[in-house]
Amino acid sequence: MSTVDREQRIQTICLLMLSMVAGAGAIYWLRPVLIPFVLAVFFSLGLSPLIDVQIRYMRVPRWLAVVATLALGFIILRLLTALVSASLIQLTANAETYQTQLGELTTQAAAILARFGIVPPTTLDPREFMPISSVRTALVGTTNAILAVLSRGALVMIFMIFLLIGSSRTTEPATGVWAEVESRIKRFIVTKFLTSGATGVLVGTILFALGVDLAMVFGLLAFLLNFIPSVGSIVATLLPLPVVLMNPESTGTTIVLAIALPAAVQLVIGNGIEPYFMGNSLDLHPIAILMAMIMWGTLWGIVGMLLATPITAVIKILFEKMELTAPVAELLAGRTDALRSL
Repeated sequence: MSTVDREQRIQTICLLMLSMVAGAGAIYWLRPVLIPFVLAVFFSLGLSPLIDVQIRYMRVPRWLAVVATLALGFIILRLLTALVSASLIQLTANAETYQTQLGELTTQAAAILARFGIVPPTTLDPREFMPISSVRTALVGTTNAILAVLSRGALVMIFMIFLLIGSSRTTEPATGVWAEVESRIKRFIVTKFLTSGATGVLVGTILFALGVDLAMVFGLLAFLLNFIPSVGSIVATLLPLPVVLMNPESTGTTIVLAIALPAAVQLVIGNGIEPYFMGNSLDLHPIAILMAMIMWGTLWGIVGMLLATPITAVIKILFEKMELTAPVAELLAGRTDALRSL
């Protein structure tokens, strides 16, 4: 590589870094609009195979397939809303029971500490640090947060309607870079959706069979958190633990099974079934995914962590197509030999 080419590449990398910093600021500032739009783009990519199946195998006109798919998405959204609302009502009704059980757990913990010579200075009354009014306030805050998510979901639906209607006017298949991006992201979204759905159903069914409160909500959370690599499955497995512990009807066997069985489901699906079907479609190194999760989580919160992997895959594909940024794409894939060409 000549000196001129090397200087040009260094200048390009420096400009790219400055552009990334400026772009991150713009992305953070415009997040109220960009988050629903990006979600709508990925949802439309995930739903497009369903539209294609209706057109190809059921001989349905494209506009009717789009309408049917949007109706299905709306029904699913309403069902999820009803599920969350019913669970919040159940949680409110059981608040006093949870408070009583927390008092018993506190007493047991104090007795265990006393065996080691550690005596709390005062008797802990659960009504002092978890009053019913505080519980209700927390539930109201949770409800408001859910309403905010649902309002954002309405904006996502509006964006998705226009995206799907716009795609219905295009008869020629996509070609070039966008075709590759669309193919890889579709494969990732469809595979991840199916495996996450199976995980959520199995986790919810297991917890329901064990008599755990809010079992279906924990199944829904397992479905959503499964889109966050590695960390999401661990969080989803541990989330039911406080509710199980505060249930007076829980036994030691129930507590162990409520953790062990969902963990087994996460392990089998996440490390066995999902890699088998997904293969190497994204071609991203785990460290690159982790760094992307940190960056997008900082910019967009939990939604950014959910979208970090597909967004990074899109960026990598675009970098692959440009000669000056191709080494960066190789680094995202974990091939460190690309450093020699910089």
